[in-house]
Amino acid sequence: MSHTPHELAEEFPDKISQIHVLKEGDAHFRKLFDEYHEVNRAVHRAETNVEPTDSLHEAELRKQRLALKDLIAALL
Repeated sequence: MSHTPHELAEEFPDKISQIHVLKEGDAHFRKLFDEYHEVNRAVHRAETNVEPTDSLHEAELRKQRLALKDLIAALL
């Protein structure tokens, strides 16, 4: 597992098997899953100054991550 905070397995520990099934069988879920991880890693890189960004952009990334997490939660 990654050391990046807010991974979906950490956010939904009781839904890991359901996440796996949906990733394999639902193209829409897979797209949301991939997009969430892309945005989550961008947030992590910004927070750790690996890829520094301004606070407005970082806040927008966090909002995007939360919106994706809400969509994923609704499908779970």
